[in-house]
Amino acid sequence: MINRERLSATIDGDFVVFLIGMRLNQPWRVHKWWPVATAMPRMISELQRQPELGFLHAEMWFSRTIVLVQYWRSMEQLLSYATNKQASHLPAWKAFNQSVGTDGSVGIWHETYSIAEGGHESVYVNMPAFGLGRAGKLVAATGHKQSAAARLRRGGPGD
Repeated sequence: MINRERLSATIDGDFVVFLIGMRLNQPWRVHKWWPVATAMPRMISELQRQPELGFLHAEMWFSRTIVLVQYWRSMEQLLSYATNKQASHLPAWKAFNQSVGTDGSVGIWHETYSIAEGGHESVYVNMPAFGLGRAGKLVAATGHKQSAAARLRRGGPGD
């Protein structure tokens, strides 16, 4: 559903934005990148089935470089998942290192950002619920939420 009004995302407390992706350096080597490309949707499904792990939401874009933006409740929960021997991440990471390693065929990357409460702002116009607006909740971007500067100045829950 398209929300036609100006909206902003709110989320209570601190949270984590985790960007992760892969780059097809040698697209013709499907046997190298396909297992990497299919591992992440399995992990996202696993995380969605277990909300207690702290995963909030993800958005994905496909091109030569695949980008996945994830929202997590805390850094501790993200790191716990990454090192959990019962979860899908470690076997996928081991498979990547055994199959690809540093041969140059497939690039992988991630960036992690810890966001303090009130240290973010957003606006959505003519958009369905998206990104942080799906990880948290959408509110009208009016009054003290009218501009980016104002949203950053106020920023706390309920503002």
